[in-house]
Amino acid sequence: MGVVHKYLPRYTYEDYKNWQGDWELIGGIPYALASPSFKHQRIVGKIFRYLDEELEEKCPDCVVGIDTNYIVSEDTVLRPDVFITCERVEDKLLKPPKVVFEVISPSTREKDEYLKKEIYEREGVPYLVLVYPELGKAKIFKLPDRGYRKIFDAVRDEFTFDLGGCEVSLNFGRVWE
Repeated sequence: MGVVHKYLPRYTYEDYKNWQGDWELIGGIPYALASPSFKHQRIVGKIFRYLDEELEEKCPDCVVGIDTNYIVSEDTVLRPDVFITCERVEDKLLKPPKVVFEVISPSTREKDEYLKKEIYEREGVPYLVLVYPELGKAKIFKLPDRGYRKIFDAVRDEFTFDLGGCEVSLNFGRVWE
């Protein structure tokens, strides 16, 4: 495997900008994004809607976004399903968001649970939420000092995210309805 890996082509963000379709670029290696299922899209939409309402009321300096390029480095571009940032966003994220939600599907499970989690951790994303539509459950991880630590399993629970200056809550029971 080491020899094959050595000779794989490596791509950059400059290459990525010219590609057709939906992709992520991780360490110079392209990953095609599958079309999300209807259930996946509904979950993403609900998370966005409920967070957007909360942010408008409680944290006007923060925004929630969907499926936006997060330029991590010259050879890594991620597309979180949903994110919260308190930075100005033009058309892409240039700084780590405060919260990332990854909706897990069978085809992306390993990449989301391990590879992307490691990148979000390294980049200092304070909260990572892995959302499992088939289980009706979300695992919430927090980055205290080093390394994510699972702090909560949300089923029908409400969880409050501390965004550093304001707090926003999400009732996961509403997400699964």
